[in-house]
Amino acid sequence: MAVMQEIETKLNKGISVSSNEEIYIALLNLVKEKAQAKTVSYEGGQEGKKKLYYISAEFLIGKLLSNNLINLGIYDEVKKTLQENGKSLAEIEEIELEPSLGNGGLGRLAACFIDSIATLGLNGDGVGLNYHFGLFKQVFENNLQLETPNPWITPESWLTKTEKVYPVDFGGFTAWSVMYDIDVIGYNNRTTKLHLFDIQTIDETIVGDTINFDKDEIKNNLTLFLYPDDSDEKGRLLRVYQQYFMVSNAARLVIEEAKAKGSNLHDLADYAAVQINDTHPSMVIPELIRLLQVEGILMDEAIEIVSKVCAYTNHTILAEALEKWPIDYINKVAPQLMPIIRELDNKVRATVSDESTYIIQNNLVHMAHMDIHYGHSVNGVAYLHTEILKNSELNNFYRLYPEKFNNKTNGITFRRWLMACNPELSDLITELIGDGWKTDADELEKLGAYVNNEKILTRLNAIKHEKKVELADYLKKTQGLEMSADSIFDIQVKRLHEYKRQQLNVLYAIHKYFEIKAGKKPTTPITLIFGAKAAPAYIIAKDIIHAILCLQQVINNDPEVSPYLKVFMVENYNVTLGEKMYPAANISEQISLASKEASGTGNMKFMLNGAVTLGTSDGANVEIAELVGADNIYVFGEDSQTVIDRYERGDYCSRDYYEKDEYIKRAVDFIVSDEMLNAGSRENLERLYNELLSKDWFMTFPDFKDYVATKEKAYSDYENKKEWAEKMLVNISKAGFFSSDRTIRQYNEDIWKL
Repeated sequence: MAVMQEIETKLNKGISVSSNEEIYIALLNLVKEKAQAKTVSYEGGQEGKKKLYYISAEFLIGKLLSNNLINLGIYDEVKKTLQENGKSLAEIEEIELEPSLGNGGLGRLAACFIDSIATLGLNGDGVGLNYHFGLFKQVFENNLQLETPNPWITPESWLTKTEKVYPVDFGGFTAWSVMYDIDVIGYNNRTTKLHLFDIQTIDETIVGDTINFDKDEIKNNLTLFLYPDDSDEKGRLLRVYQQYFMVSNAARLVIEEAKAKGSNLHDLADYAAVQINDTHPSMVIPELIRLLQVEGILMDEAIEIVSKVCAYTNHTILAEALEKWPIDYINKVAPQLMPIIRELDNKVRATVSDESTYIIQNNLVHMAHMDIHYGHSVNGVAYLHTEILKNSELNNFYRLYPEKFNNKTNGITFRRWLMACNPELSDLITELIGDGWKTDADELEKLGAYVNNEKILTRLNAIKHEKKVELADYLKKTQGLEMSADSIFDIQVKRLHEYKRQQLNVLYAIHKYFEIKAGKKPTTPITLIFGAKAAPAYIIAKDIIHAILCLQQVINNDPEVSPYLKVFMVENYNVTLGEKMYPAANISEQISLASKEASGTGNMKFMLNGAVTLGTSDGANVEIAELVGADNIYVFGEDSQTVIDRYERGDYCSRDYYEKDEYIKRAVDFIVSDEMLNAGSRENLERLYNELLSKDWFMTFPDFKDYVATKEKAYSDYENKKEWAEKMLVNISKAGFFSSDRTIRQYNEDIWKL
């Protein structure tokens, strides 16, 4: 049946006389039906014996309509059908609410991975929690971030309630879960599932206009928010409840499905692979051991079985991000796990003399330590990250288990981050090299043949300009921000964290403000665009947002400076905004302190869409630089070893740089100038000022001079439009390595062996 007929059958009337809301619901149900037809059933062993369970606290899946239509192969037909009936797919997409199931790169990576798992036809599902209000919706008031609930679950949504329910025993009470599924549709391939567990007694009404709620009533609040504010003990405890709830359900599902396929559980590793995405799902290890004992398997064998099933992905170099939970918390939440965790720790102590690797230290349970000892694989997510883990951060473990350590450089799904968000560029690529690149991203290399083709470079520039116009129009319409598409779009969008160094970009903006005041005006105007949420309890991160918003007010209202420089902070940065911003960027800011960013995936999305990277030698920037060559990336700043050595010596003094460099002093002092104080809050601005002067833990000052010089070089090079377009095309042609399909193939070949 033609798509038009299928839609109209769902509507019970013509498309042209239907509302956008009615068409959205019809398309949603049509997609669900087509997805179901591509779901492989267990019967007859078609599933394949072994299955992956990718457990993650976050799955930042974004809006699904376009992505699903593309993966089903009916996007163009639907778009054309709607147009012929006077309807716009873009307008219909606006109706869909973005699922609040993640925060930053960790969650978006998990979303790309489950897409690639389905696209490659692998037998694997995602497992997580069904957060009702997500992290939070970011609102700006008085140039400060406010956190408000971000509801997304509507009567008609991608969620399908299943019959699956499990009892979860917490200390003192039992809660019942219910499993919801979201279809994960592979590109021209099978449908897998994202299993999201919810608590049956959830009560949304305990949340008002803010993200504050009663944290005591676990049965009512467990799945309301992702990462409840952990600035108090109740918030930290709630995180442990969430984590145990997630893994207890996941472990039950693993065992139930393995038994249904004929496993006697002694052979569980032949039926199941569990990937622990960061430390949040770590308790799946003792929980699986516990459940195997319930099934009659003795402790030692259960430990051996689980070690063959579980593998751990490390996503951070920051020690504070490796979770350590007090024994008291685990005893309160899941007392049945503590004897198992103690036994796991005793086994380590019996065979390993290095106390730094013990699971229990100072009454804290080190989650990552448990993952490394009792998983069969430990992977980093970029070449540099894995080397740092092996050589310094986890060197004590690497010496014990060199065979467990491996690298899996992150990737992104090109179908969303190019085909869905930049169809103009996608069409040009297909016209030039065919559409094989959609399933084999390495084929993008063929674009290298056009690097000196002026006609193609002109078209590339035209597409970039079109996407800038689209972004400017969208931000004016939705947020009232006015920017010129004829300026350079220099964009930094990511989580707000000091190590990602949005504050360095702020210092540059202030520096540029003074330079323009002194008559040094750029040839092409510059638009600096930020987008980021700061965790509710992360005070300095929120102060950086405040400084950006104050700066936006000061600079954009200055008649002398604003024709040449504008600063914007977009509100509530999310996947939907990212899809508009990546295609529009000229310059991609990847300026984390070298050695601190595990990988980054925004750098890959920008690169794929023809932005040129301005970045440090950190995370996957290192691999981008190797692929594109020195002429097609702007690298600045100290290298990771220099940074690591300085931390070890403990001799960094930010005030020394401040006293010796007049430009650093001028920029830092401006944070507490009358102009800024008139726009903002003295408390927030002075705290940031003092933080930079007395601490500057992520070393913005040593890189400042090189950052300014490198950025100016990039702006100067931008003036030669042909050469800039060559850089763009080289970046696009070399982006194939960063496909999540490649990453997932490597996970499967080396770790899961499905």
